[in-house]
Amino acid sequence: MALTTLEIKHAKPGMHADGGGLYLHVSGKGKGSWIFRYQLNKRRREMGLGSLSTTSAVTARAKAATFKAIVAQGTDPLDDRQAADAARREEAAYARIELQMVEATFIAATESHIASQESGWSNAKHRQQWTNTLKSYAYPVIGDLPVRDITTQHVLDVLIPIWATKPETASRVRMRIEAVLNSAKLRGWRNGDNPAVWRGGLEAALPAKGKVKKVSHHAAMPWRDISEFMAKLRDRSGIGARALEFAILTAARSGEVRHAQWADFREDMWIIPAERMKARREYRVPLSPAASAIIEKMPRISDCPWVFPGTRLSPLSDMSLSAVLRRMDLEFTVHGFRSSFRDWAAETTDHDRDAVEMALAHTIGSKVEAAYRRGDMLPKRAKLMADWAAWCGA
Repeated sequence: MALTTLEIKHAKPGMHADGGGLYLHVSGKGKGSWIFRYQLNKRRREMGLGSLSTTSAVTARAKAATFKAIVAQGTDPLDDRQAADAARREEAAYARIELQMVEATFIAATESHIASQESGWSNAKHRQQWTNTLKSYAYPVIGDLPVRDITTQHVLDVLIPIWATKPETASRVRMRIEAVLNSAKLRGWRNGDNPAVWRGGLEAALPAKGKVKKVSHHAAMPWRDISEFMAKLRDRSGIGARALEFAILTAARSGEVRHAQWADFREDMWIIPAERMKARREYRVPLSPAASAIIEKMPRISDCPWVFPGTRLSPLSDMSLSAVLRRMDLEFTVHGFRSSFRDWAAETTDHDRDAVEMALAHTIGSKVEAAYRRGDMLPKRAKLMADWAAWCGA
């Protein structure tokens, strides 16, 4: 039954039996493949043996004879082939992982980690801070090292030079190195324990951050001086001054104010979308008449969504508000006015503590408590912000 050379050469499209379970499948002129058909455990199967252009009839018949003998022994040759293919793929995957572990440097792992996490960060400044601190302190020491080779001593070589003089920065660098190495381990680029962990790790080699140097908080203006300062601020012109005044009256963060858009405002309410909030939840800010008046007086610029635009019709820069304070010869920070608000509320008012914390967009209580707390205490916060505006002399 074996096909002759001429029969193979001139075979028309279709299946042509060659004997012993071997068939020539022709799909077009000069196009064909060898197929071995067999039955095992009442199951009919087909197994490709190669194309007509690369596999001769002699070779195909030899393969078919081998597989026929295997079937006769009760073994499925197609299952064996698939298992072998899977094993080769697995071996190749391990080889790729090994290669990645050799080639993945700390710099590459950092970039990969940042790319995977930045969509969850509240602003672009966070990426810049991550990159700048690691570039300045970690990259010169471990940047070009494969992440699989980084040890505790390498991490100490990064931290020790700055731990005593810049404890806050050093602590951030340590946490960021830890996060990068955790991410690298999940990607299969390193094995073993993380050499940058603090508890049960570096705490044995370095003093606690709080014992090295007193933590410096954002410089805050005493709440007693706010009214006099606000009167001077209202006399100053410029978008930066108005943005700072609005930030103080709303006790909001600088970034939330600088990125405020016209579409966020509904009469006496400022609704900040979740993507612009640190907690990643939509937040409603009740506006006092003084805060609303600032928004009403801001000029609207065609095709510009920002309430407080910069020179290029983009949001004000991060330094615009603090520049107003510098020009007034003050060393306080913009963020410090949130502390001024908090101190004023605690020391001079009977306002609900939770309402004050919510006015600062802080998370209230535990995660369990937060899950059951559905309201945002808006009426209480509206009264609180009106009283604060009155204290500010507005």
